[in-house]
Amino acid sequence: MLLLQKIVAWAMLLAGISVFLIRFIHAGPYAMPHQGNLLAAIVSLLIGLWLIRFWFNDSKLNSGARWLAVAISPVVLFFTLYAVFAEVEETVTLRVNDPSGNSVDLRLWIVDIEGRVWVTMHREKADAHGLAGARTELLRHGVFRCVISTQFDNRTIVNAAHHARHKKYATQRVATLAGMFGENAGANTVALRLDDCSTN
Repeated sequence: MLLLQKIVAWAMLLAGISVFLIRFIHAGPYAMPHQGNLLAAIVSLLIGLWLIRFWFNDSKLNSGARWLAVAISPVVLFFTLYAVFAEVEETVTLRVNDPSGNSVDLRLWIVDIEGRVWVTMHREKADAHGLAGARTELLRHGVFRCVISTQFDNRTIVNAAHHARHKKYATQRVATLAGMFGENAGANTVALRLDDCSTN
């Protein structure tokens, strides 16, 4: 049990730390993990630290807590590693405002289709940040530039962007096999075309 506990503890700690470190590979300002990615990293780190604690207090009273931590670790590790590998390939930042008017950086996968730049996301997220026709800032290749987002609900367009993303990103292909994505975009997904402000 102690060996398994040590292996799990180190795996969770390394995965949790990697969520923060992997973002340094991208040029430009550091993008802090948030929402689900941040939660996965924190829970992973807590499990790792929790298990290390028991190395110094190996009483039978703690056996149940240790087994519980080990039992839930594969699920937590899966989402933590997803947060890491989602940043291995090209990831951009779209700087928008939240419903309260505060600046928020959305981390997104991006595709180029016939010379145009596209991203996809849930309709609720796009609506919450008022992205339909919005003037925002896109951080790509370490440089911020002004873009105007045009929102599309047409399923042919949305699926074209989804399929282009599937072809580009190995992480999405693996996640599709795990059931996190469908072969086509979900009914709630919209596509956003990001055009340079200078061309509008």
